[in-house]
Amino acid sequence: MLNPQVPPHDDVAERSVLGSILLDKDALIDVAEFLRPAFFYKDAHGFVYTAMLALFEKHEPVDMVTVTAELKKLGKLKDAGGTGYVAELLNSVPTSAHAEKYGRIVSDHYVKRQLISAAARMTETAFKDTGEARGILDTAEQEIFAIAQLHTRRDFIPIKDILAASCDRLDELHKKSGGLRGIPTGFGDLDHRLAGMQDSNLLILAARPGQGKTAFVLNVAQHATTVAKLPVAIFSLEMSKEELVDRLLVAQADIDAWRLKTGKLSDEDFTKLSDAMGALAEAPLFIDDTPALSILEMRTKARRLQVEVGIDLLVVDYLQLARSRQLENRVQEVSEISQGLKNLARELKIPILAISQLSRAVEQRGTRKPQLADLRESGSIEQDSDVVMFLWREDEDNTEKIILDVAKHRNGPLRSINLFFKGDRIKFYGRETKREK
Repeated sequence: MLNPQVPPHDDVAERSVLGSILLDKDALIDVAEFLRPAFFYKDAHGFVYTAMLALFEKHEPVDMVTVTAELKKLGKLKDAGGTGYVAELLNSVPTSAHAEKYGRIVSDHYVKRQLISAAARMTETAFKDTGEARGILDTAEQEIFAIAQLHTRRDFIPIKDILAASCDRLDELHKKSGGLRGIPTGFGDLDHRLAGMQDSNLLILAARPGQGKTAFVLNVAQHATTVAKLPVAIFSLEMSKEELVDRLLVAQADIDAWRLKTGKLSDEDFTKLSDAMGALAEAPLFIDDTPALSILEMRTKARRLQVEVGIDLLVVDYLQLARSRQLENRVQEVSEISQGLKNLARELKIPILAISQLSRAVEQRGTRKPQLADLRESGSIEQDSDVVMFLWREDEDNTEKIILDVAKHRNGPLRSINLFFKGDRIKFYGRETKREK
């Protein structure tokens, strides 16, 4: 019977995976992607594996002699059990064929130990009188999500690890020959300026009522999910899912919105609608129209959907309708919501496109061009966001010509982009301009 006081581990599996690598260094290729030194329960095994990885990165042979020498260089030979113990590891398995299986066993036990540690922290926190239950639940879920994704928290990450990931990403871009680094919006000029919507970024689209904010983000989401075939999630805090679907159908079918609303559809319209329904039915698009969602509830639902389907873009319509804790004033609440969305973007490693309202100050100035100071109820929206965009009409009598201003771009230039809006199709079109090199 297992001793419940001893954390889950498998000493035989740990020795076997190390022995397999000593037998054949190519076995390291099978496990290096997912197995880390911290996953080993026995410190000595972690030291040996660290030495193996160091040799592997330097493209040097990995065998008993070189591993022993590397441990000596790292000052860990004694802690690893000495030369005799390394030799014992070599004799622990007859073949290296099952190295990945052994590595998975070690990894699984590490996850179980992490769960036990997280559960202990949750129990301790829950027994305390301080803190709200919802906050404790959110913290607990965040820890469990991190374990499920194997994004184990680390204080510092060596730059060589980050550079390796960047090298892989740049290599993929090079293979695409001019492809975007981020998620495409469907608007050529905007994609050119942003290089697509970047992972971990919070993008804000702000405008006064009636400028087409919801239509624009729906167009972006629709392109990402129907053309680029990427999983997209939408939190619609203002409109019902039925209203959103009607808008998506109109834009996808390219038919008159009023005819759909009144039911006065021609045979050609029905054909277009049928094709549009087929395209949208195949699209990995997910809609949640729960009103007055809190930032905690959004995080919970987004994490769950990320685990289930792996979303690439999250849309929030709109920021000021989300709920927060009951703080002293609305400015603090909106600040907490914007900070929460930015943290969620970093946690899920996806871009979040959120709509925000503008204050009435923009209507009281001589120019209708919005400024960052016009962001309603909180300067923290400007601070937390990576990109801020404004939709506005230079001429209110011309409802079709729209300007999209990139007013803040943390990693690139600021630009104005000309758009064309067809109200009967609830759809924006780009007015392509000559691009700067």
